[in-house]
Amino acid sequence: MPAEPKQPAAARAKRCPICGKPAVEASRPFCSERCRDVDLNRWLSGSYAIPGAPEPDDDAD
Repeated sequence: MPAEPKQPAAARAKRCPICGKPAVEASRPFCSERCRDVDLNRWLSGSYAIPGAPEPDDDAD
């Protein structure tokens, strides 16, 4: 039997950031539409946020 071609370590290590299952190409980087939707909900509900510079305080009179 011919040996299966080995995938690079990076290709084998792709895991869903929500549940840890192997990611699938159709929903990458997630394993399913469900995990993709969970991630979107976290962004939309404010669970995830990108920190920015603090806004200046306009009430500093």
